[in-house]
Amino acid sequence: MKTTIPGPETRRLYGDLDKRQDPRANHFFVDYNKSVGNYIADIDGNVLLDTLCQIASMPFGYNNPRLKEAVSSPEAVSALVNRPCLGLLPDASWPKLIEESFAAVAPPGLPHVWTAMCGSCANEGAMKAAFMWYQHKKRGGAPFTPEELSSCLKNEAPGSPSLSILSFEGGFHGRAFGSLSCTHSKPIHKLDFPAFPWPIAPFPNLKYPLAAHEAENRAEEERCLKATEDAIINSKIPVAGIIIEPIQAEGGDRHASPFFFQGLQKICKKHGAALIADEVQTGMGVTGKFWAHEHWNLPTPPDFVTFAKKMAATGFYHSAETRPSAGYRNFNTWMGDPVRAIMLRTMVQHFKELDTLNLVKKSGQQLMDGLFQLSKEFPIVTNARGQGTFCAFDLPTAADSGKLIEIMRNNGVEAGTCGESTVRVRPMLIFEEQHVKVYLEVLKKSLKQLAELKK
Repeated sequence: MKTTIPGPETRRLYGDLDKRQDPRANHFFVDYNKSVGNYIADIDGNVLLDTLCQIASMPFGYNNPRLKEAVSSPEAVSALVNRPCLGLLPDASWPKLIEESFAAVAPPGLPHVWTAMCGSCANEGAMKAAFMWYQHKKRGGAPFTPEELSSCLKNEAPGSPSLSILSFEGGFHGRAFGSLSCTHSKPIHKLDFPAFPWPIAPFPNLKYPLAAHEAENRAEEERCLKATEDAIINSKIPVAGIIIEPIQAEGGDRHASPFFFQGLQKICKKHGAALIADEVQTGMGVTGKFWAHEHWNLPTPPDFVTFAKKMAATGFYHSAETRPSAGYRNFNTWMGDPVRAIMLRTMVQHFKELDTLNLVKKSGQQLMDGLFQLSKEFPIVTNARGQGTFCAFDLPTAADSGKLIEIMRNNGVEAGTCGESTVRVRPMLIFEEQHVKVYLEVLKKSLKQLAELKK
């Protein structure tokens, strides 16, 4: 560390950026040419261990040579300069590229993929697909009626039906209008925007460690399942789908057990609603399985699984049953990006070569052991929890968590918060023993400094 953060060069650039764009959420300006692996460099010469990773999005480190080689290939250059609209004019290589990237890691039972531009787009697309599937069933597979075709252009029924997606308190699913109506993590995300009056159910508020509170947590999950079914039954707007995160990330790293998710799927099937697993943050092995919903041990797959972040590419997986009945229905100009699929193809190969799931499990256990130990040394550290390296702990107040992140950043670790007062850990897939050790040492040092400030 050479300066405090933000350093003088970052502050100067803040002033330049502020003339054209709002910089108030920026942490610092990055020198990406000097960032390597798990370490991020700022423009003032500071180098930090990165455990926020572009909001949980970096899988294999900065300036990864394999990925640089992949996106420098003639195949990638052609995709960049010609930028095909994949729904109309895909390159001849697209079917094979899908097989070697998206299909290579498809969730069991969901062989079809729809590609998109961002996590919000993925969730929006999955919700649209759920509505189409629901209505297709309702009309018994019959063609659209003339009345449906004409009324939808006026935003009227029956072509524009009154349907909803049920979501959960504390959930975060994106910033477009449909996904934002399902987002309930922080007011700042939603303030001033119109929202659909869709039903909201309580997400289990579990006690940690989970193994020490099984009976209480089971009762809480049963309460939430009953409330979810009641919300469907009592909703004035029919529920076509339920969207949920395997771990509520932006909402504060809130967990639920396989029992809860199994019960949720039963409710979906009973009421004819689609189950949408939002794996934007939890996909790509971060929980110790490639897909976090694999921990649920469901008898059948979710209806849709959305992805983005560490996958580099984005979209959702689904079955043949939920494919729209006609073309042009889930559609936009680009429908994803072949360059990102090329990156994903390389990442899938890299993932296997590095034995990534075992690395994540090993580092995750070391990380959790360290967090439990620190919670004994520092009483303000509570509710240490995690799955794989997707870990977190709580502090008493938002002011405490915010101050701790500031201290950690100036001690050489880039980190972040979520929920009300949760400190989250979102490292890369190449987060190894030495990186866990550095993180825990800096965290301990920073907690001591926070304790001194609070005296």
